[in-house]
Amino acid sequence: MKVIHSKDIDSIEVKGGKDTTRQVLISDTEGPNFAMRKFIMAAGGGMPRHTNSVEHEQYVLKGKASIGIGDKTFQVSEGDVVFIPAEVPHWYTNIGEGNFEFLCLIPNKEDIVKIVPHNSEC
Repeated sequence: MKVIHSKDIDSIEVKGGKDTTRQVLISDTEGPNFAMRKFIMAAGGGMPRHTNSVEHEQYVLKGKASIGIGDKTFQVSEGDVVFIPAEVPHWYTNIGEGNFEFLCLIPNKEDIVKIVPHNSEC
C-alpha cells in the first residue's frame, strides 16, 4: 500500500521533450499490473512524435494540448480521456497559456520508446 501527496514525489525532465517533466506516482515495482505517471508540460512545451511498445491510458487534469495519434490530431483539455495503442506514433504540444497536466497509466511491461520522424510511414 502507498499513500503520498504528489508534491512529495520528485519530477524528472522528459528526455527528448521540451519543457516537460514526469513524476512516477506508482512505479512498476509498487503496482502489480500498471504504473501511474504524471506529466506536466509548460506553455509551448511538448514531446516529439514517437512510439511506445506499450499502450497508454491517459486522463487530462489541467490545460489544453494538441495531441497527434497516428494520422489524426486531437485538441484535448481537462476531463478528457485518451487511449494510445502500443506502437502507434503520437506527439504532444501544449497549446494553452498555462501548464498542460495529465495522468498516464501503462502496463508493467518493457516499454521501448522510439522517436519517429514525420516523413516515416508506420
